[in-house]
Amino acid sequence: MIINFKYDIHKACVKIISDELKEMGLSYSFNGLGEIKIKDKIEDQEFEALRQKMLLYGITIINTAKESLVQKIKDVIVEMIYLEEKLPVAKTSTYLAEKLNLSYGHLSNLFSEETFSTIENFIILQKIERAKELLVTEEFNLTEIAYKLNYSSVAHLSNQFKKTTGLTPSTFQRIISRRKENNKIR
Repeated sequence: MIINFKYDIHKACVKIISDELKEMGLSYSFNGLGEIKIKDKIEDQEFEALRQKMLLYGITIINTAKESLVQKIKDVIVEMIYLEEKLPVAKTSTYLAEKLNLSYGHLSNLFSEETFSTIENFIILQKIERAKELLVTEEFNLTEIAYKLNYSSVAHLSNQFKKTTGLTPSTFQRIISRRKENNKIR
């Protein structure tokens, strides 16, 4: 039997982190996306134990201010693409600058320096991943997905989808449908 899951990665991470911090007896509060304030003094050994536990789940504790800011940029983009009903009409550069209270030029330069990619490329990859998720769930048609993800047209979404995945959205949907059918037969 195959069971398909739809999950919120943010909620999963919050639960894992909360459980581990409680198990260690640490008092904490979430300050926002990816930021936690530990209220107690944490010894080096405890910090290393926490770091090791988090790595088991693929969660990394960020060590530098630059890494932290890059992660915040990614978090804001993911939040925007996955949690907003429709992407903001304002330019993404304006949205990021306002959310993080820093100039877009600074954010863009830092992101490129640290990731060897651009914010724009990261946004495209996230939008295509979101489009794939929406196509798989069959909740929305391509026109609705293009609108939801703020594409100027279905053709623009389709071109970016093909450029990123190597498949057209309709080919992607057919492959997913066939896989679902094959899994039902087994």
